[in-house]
Amino acid sequence: MIPREIMHKRMELKLRGRVLYRPNEAEIQRKENMWKLKLPLDYRQFLKEYNGGVPEKSEFKGNHSNRTYMVETFLSIIKVEDYAEFGDYDIDVIHTQLDERLSANEDLVGYDMVPIAQIFAGDYVCLDYRESSDYPCVCMES
Repeated sequence: MIPREIMHKRMELKLRGRVLYRPNEAEIQRKENMWKLKLPLDYRQFLKEYNGGVPEKSEFKGNHSNRTYMVETFLSIIKVEDYAEFGDYDIDVIHTQLDERLSANEDLVGYDMVPIAQIFAGDYVCLDYRESSDYPCVCMES
């Protein structure tokens, strides 16, 4: 689960222009059904309020290294038919581009990792469901 202090205390969001689209509960549930997983409540609320965005304070340190990372942008759920020009920030679009990197299981139906933020240099922060379908951990995918 994403620690609340990362998203709400240390990373105050400065949104890219206005919020184009805020998914409602039914739309988030449709995505969960498609992805075959349940998003953490904190992250569901984040999507409803911000649905992406650029953090005001973008730096954070990894748990197992002294390396500093910078979030370029949080990913979002986008109605591609209405906002196609923002497709590069859509969770599904990014997941499709990273498909081979995010899962080694060829028989997987749904997602076992969900990209939620793009890091400078082409890496991603992901919700990782491989060890627990109820309590994903946050990991880096490079």
